[in-house]
Order: sequence, then structure tokens, then C-alpha cells
Amino acid sequence: MSALVPSVVVLARATSTLDVLHELAHGGAPAGSAVVAEEQVGGRGSRGRRWVSPPGGLWLSVLARPAAAGIELLGLRAGLAVAEALDRMGLAGRVRLKWPNDLVLDERKTGGILCEARWQGTSLAWVAVGLGLNVTNPPPPELEHTATCLAAAQPSLTAGALVAPMVEALRAVDAGGGRLTDDERARYARRDWLRGRVLRAPIAGTAQGLAADGGLLVRCADGSTVALRAGTVVLAGPSPAADLSSCS
Repeated sequence: MSALVPSVVVLARATSTLDVLHELAHGGAPAGSAVVAEEQVGGRGSRGRRWVSPPGGLWLSVLARPAAAGIELLGLRAGLAVAEALDRMGLAGRVRLKWPNDLVLDERKTGGILCEARWQGTSLAWVAVGLGLNVTNPPPPELEHTATCLAAAQPSLTAGALVAPMVEALRAVDAGGGRLTDDERARYARRDWLRGRVLRAPIAGTAQGLAADGGLLVRCADGSTVALRAGTVVLAGPSPAADLSSCS
């Protein structure tokens, strides 16, 4: 029997590409299978937030079947892969990363990563890696000061033109990789939006980059360093993008 070849399913509309991909995975779709929709009517971001997904954006999910779960690290690696792929699309160095799952362009959120695992008993069955990117779609009025679209910086970009390079980038991510390597941490550091910024929450201190296990390193006022592994980051003091985690 020949091995299944991963496909890219293109839909005009979906509730969520993550939901469609989970259905395909349950039916035996191989790693690398992808679903892209021109519009999502039930898109979601982290912590159950609604993700506004109109036509003009890239709404994409790619299937991974790693032997072990490492969703936090997979999300960081996926974000880095997407940012580096966008470098090659005319945005060299402009897309930065905000821990744990946001993509930032010119101080405003332009996209995010959401990884969802499914289990069979105690064994990991698969992980769906979701990517949402505002491309030509303008952000809703209530988010115009904290969100943006890629076309604001590179007018020639379209969602359709990004499908192939983003699928390729996410398929190449090491979904089963362990701790971040020194090279990965150095590459992340070059586009780390939080590094050096003062935080108010989830703990007060100054962001100092990533630990090898993917935690956000924060130096506290007493000189100690804490590694955060969850929580909504809020900056201390005013900023036009102080809490990007709420944007979509």
C-alpha cells in the first residue's frame, strides 16, 4: 500500500480550519495535511477568544503527528518559521514575535499561532497547528490601534500568494523536537518583541528572552529570574500595543 500524500484542502468558508483539520486527522489524514479557508465564521484564538477571520486574511491549519506532545515549543517554532518565511516575502526583519503565540508588525499584532492536540487514551494522536494572518483585510475598528495587516507594509501581498510558502514553512517545523536549541533561541531573540520591556502581569519584571524549555524569562525587582509558562502578558505603562494578546 502506498503512503498517503498530504493534501491542501481549500474552502471558501469554514467554521474553523482547525475543526476541519481535526475531522480529517480523525479519518487518517497524514502529517502535513492542510486546510485553508477564505473566511472563518467561528475562528478562535488563544484562551477561547474569538478570532475575526474575514476574506482577505490567511486562515490555515497544518497537521502534525509527533510521537510526543510539546505544544508550547511547537507553537514557538511555528511562529518563528512563519516570521522567517515572511522575511522572504518582502518583509525582511519586520515581523517580530511576542511570546507565546503572536506575530507583530510595526508594533501591532498581525497574526497568531494556535496549536491544538488530540489524544487517544494516554497517547498523543495528532496536533493541529493553526495560523491566522491579517493580509489585506483591515482590522475591525475597535482594534485599529492594536492590530494591522501585512499589506500595510507590503501592498503586493495577498492571502493566496502566502498559502504555499506558509504550508511549506509549517510542514518543515520539527513537531516532535525537544528543548529549544541555542540557534533557535538566538533566531528568536533577533525578533523578540518583549525582550527588555517591563511587564505588569502575569508577574512584574523585565522580559529577558526565552528559556530552553520555551518559558518566558522575567527578571524581578529583587534580581531573581522567573520562567513563565502561561499567562496573558501586560506591559507596565502606556503602549499603543500594550496587550496584543487580546487582538485578532
